[in-house]
Formats: sequence, C-alpha cells, structure tokens
Amino acid sequence: MKVRSVVKLSAVALASTFVLAACGAKGSTSTAKKQSVNFMESAEISTMDPSKADDVVSMTQLSNTGEGLYRLGKNSSVHNALATSTKESKDGKTWTFTIRKGAKWSNGDKVTAKDFVYSWQRTVNPKTASEYAYLFSGIKNADQIMAGKTNYKKLGIKADGNYKLTVTLDRAIPYFKLLMGFSVFFPQNQNAVEKYGSKYGTTSDKMVYNGSYKQEGWKGTNLSWKLVKNPEYWNKKNVKMNTINYQVVKDSSTALNLYNSKKLDVTTISGTQVAQYKNNKAYVLRKEASTFYLQLNEKRKIFKNKKIRQAVSMSIDRTQLTGKVLADGSQNVNGLVSNGLAKNPSTGEDFAKESAVKSASTRNLTEAKKLLKEGLKEEGMSSLKFTLMADDTTAGKATNEFLQAQIEKLGSNVKVSVQNIPFKTRLTDSSDGKFDAVVTGWGADFSDPISFLQLFVTGNAQNNGSYSSKEYDALIKSSNTTDATHPQKRWADMVKAEKVLMNDQAIVPLYQQATSQLWNTKLKGVVYNTAGNEYDYSKLNLTK
Repeated sequence: MKVRSVVKLSAVALASTFVLAACGAKGSTSTAKKQSVNFMESAEISTMDPSKADDVVSMTQLSNTGEGLYRLGKNSSVHNALATSTKESKDGKTWTFTIRKGAKWSNGDKVTAKDFVYSWQRTVNPKTASEYAYLFSGIKNADQIMAGKTNYKKLGIKADGNYKLTVTLDRAIPYFKLLMGFSVFFPQNQNAVEKYGSKYGTTSDKMVYNGSYKQEGWKGTNLSWKLVKNPEYWNKKNVKMNTINYQVVKDSSTALNLYNSKKLDVTTISGTQVAQYKNNKAYVLRKEASTFYLQLNEKRKIFKNKKIRQAVSMSIDRTQLTGKVLADGSQNVNGLVSNGLAKNPSTGEDFAKESAVKSASTRNLTEAKKLLKEGLKEEGMSSLKFTLMADDTTAGKATNEFLQAQIEKLGSNVKVSVQNIPFKTRLTDSSDGKFDAVVTGWGADFSDPISFLQLFVTGNAQNNGSYSSKEYDALIKSSNTTDATHPQKRWADMVKAEKVLMNDQAIVPLYQQATSQLWNTKLKGVVYNTAGNEYDYSKLNLTK
C-alpha cells in the first residue's frame, strides 16, 4: 500500500505511529483503570471508504474499525474473525466460509455474507475507480469486470443465505488467505453506502463500523480524531482500550518535544536522537516491508530515455541517505522488493538478494555522467531540468534536499527544483500524473513479492510513472496463472520480472524503511506485522 510519508513519524507501514499516555506503577502488569491512549499520525486521512483507500494512514484506521474473514496475528499468521470455518476445494479454486452469527455493524444491522458480496462487487465495479481492484485478479470474472467486459455482479462470490459465503477463483491464488485479512476485502454495509452516497467514507459520521473500534471526530480535513470501543463488536469483551486519541504531528522535533514533556509517550526519533536513545529500554526499531523510490514520469520526454533514468539513479549515494540523512534504522535496498519479505522455496535465499541488479541501486557518478550525456544527445536536449515532488514532513524535506544536491552533481546543465506538499495532495497529484519525479513508497499488502511486482504491470492504477514492458507483463501473468501452483517456477518468474524492472530502471530505489521509536513499555497487546494491516489494536492494554 502507499505509505504515509517519506519517513513515517512512527511505526507502520504500514500502520500508525502512536503515542501513548503513561499510567500506573512501575513493574506492575495488572490492567490500569484508565484505558485511553494518545496516538500520533504523520499525515492526514485520505478516505475511510474501503473501496477507495490505498494508503497507510487510511488502512490503519480501516483495519481497526473494520473486520474481515480473517485477522492476521504475529508473523502474518491467519486466524478466524468473521469466518468461523473454511473449506477449500482440492484444486484451490473454491472456498466456502461460514460467517459468524451475532456480528453487527455499529448501526445495529447484522453482518452477513451478503455484505461481503456487496463490498467486493462495489470495489471491482469500474465506476468505483478503486486503485486496489487489481488485488481481486484471480477471482472468477474479476479481470473481465475490471476491463469493462463483464458486469460486476458476475464476480465469483455468492451468498447462500446470511451465513454461508462461497468464493470461486479462475486460478489458484497462493496468497489467498493473506488477502482475506486485508482491509479492501472487508464487508461493507449497503444501507450505509446508499444512504450517504458520494459522502460515504468522507467523514467519521458518514460510515458504519464492524471492528473493534468506531471512529469519531474526523471531519474530512481536520488533524485530530479518535477511535472508541465499538459496543456492537462481537468480541467487545476482549477489547480493553476505551479510547484512542489521534493527532497529526508532521514535524519530528515537535513530536520529540511533546514526548519529553510527557504529552506523548511514543515518538519517532532519527539522527543524533537515535544515538542518544538507542540503549534506552523504551527504544524500539521496527523493520518494515516497505520500499521508498523515485517514480519517474515516463510521459515526460526527459524520462522516456532509459539512460537518463539510469543516470539519475547512479548519482545517488544511498548509504549516505540512510546513514546520515534518515539515520532512523532504514537500510539500503537492492531493488523494488524489500529485504526479508520472502525466501526461495528451495534454497531459502532472500528474494531481494537473488533478484538484485547492482547497477540499478549503486552510486557510480562517472558512469552516470556518461549515460546522461548520451541520453540527452539521443533526445536532442542539452540540459536536464525537472521538479522533484515529496511530502511536506521534516523527513520529506530533508530527503528532497539531499536528492536535489546529489542529482545536480551530474553537471552544471542539471537543475532540480523541489516541491514539498501535503501527503493527501501528493497522492492525488501522483495518481493524476501531475509530476516529473516523485518520492513515493510502497508497503507490501501481504508477505509475497507479487505484492510489489504487480504494481508495474501496464495500466496498473499504482503505476503512476506509466512504465510498460511486454516481457515484464508476461512474467507477472505467468506467475499468476500457469505457474501459480508451481512454487519454484513461480519464484523464477518473479525473480526475472524484478530484474527486467531494474535493468529498465523503471524506478529509482532509495531505501527500505525502518522506524526508530521511543515507546511506553506499559503498553501491551499490540500485534505488529511488516506487511498488510501492520498494527492490530484490538488487544491494546495499558498496564499499571
């Protein structure tokens, strides 16, 4: 999913950064009477519509106010949520779920199998314009529906009464269970969608909720809101937290000051702050399955040329970026797919290592200058001038300034302008193709390389730079179809696809994100995963 900012002020991905109010006596593990905490986000909510959300901030809200068939536990383990039992056919193409009786929406309506049917159909309907609809590829008729060739009601999902749900696939999907724990596959209440119309999901009161919490106080643009315990949640007796208060804090210095004044109990730290606090018992390092990169708009003449794209990439010293500019635990990355996400099913080798194209993520200023000269000549140009867009956070500004200085070392004929804008605006401008180059990032939606790789298939809604390769498209298609049930062949397809992407310099890899935090040790029960719905707050508990 789209990560919240150039460097999230707290822990993710994809997930939210939170700050907690301390309470109780040191050393006690009993539950504190006051179950209210203060969380922090580094960017605004873009939407609460499950069919339209595609960024970390929104997904964190949705994953804690909604619930799907499964809930993901530690290390992406799959646990029943609204599904009480599951039957899978031998060929992996038919899945039958028994839906939990007694589950309700916050408006009192029953949660039924029909809510899943309605939600999925709404998301794949081209009129909804969901940027996450592509995740439904492989479900019967989904591809034809998204291409406008088949009616959305022919999607391979059917409700038999209120509590039996059957999903039919065109092909086996190796990561199907992981998808079922992701927010875009959650049910939606048709009554609410139709009642609120175009305003659905635009404010807290234009939504209904079936998760551990319901949201209050978000007006669509404001920088504070809260989650409150949902009295209609089927498992409410095990939800200990009554209120989670949120505020958006974009400046890291401000956040640390709030932490030091005990107004926040969790804060992100970087640079000299990490060196100062890394031995503190409150220090936590969160490694994330999220990669940041430059997306270059290939509709712009300057970036249609592969050599110019390569020159930009080779001008960047990533070790200096991660070690001195970010200094938050983030690490160099070999390409698009993050380190540690997946291993070769036969050899155990990390995907990122096996698929690495060294030249695509290594600084070589001499070669970069040579390539730029050749690329400009091929395009009939004498100079390289473009605007680099990023978020308006402290880290976003620092990253932009660093990249500007690095790229301009290519020569006196290179001029990079920087533009820092709010996260929500940056998402919109990127989607609309209103950029030359943009610092962006992606967090894996599930623990499989395809979560990254499918982004750059021709026409994908996340492929904002308009990259297109027939070879790449064919490899991704094979991994999802003919080779889907052959783990080693599928792996080989994906490795080759990553190499094609990097040899084409379709993107400029920058770093794999990690977050250094100071965090209240009295907070218990947080479930963290590096991919997908990263934070689960359903078991949050402040001890004495």
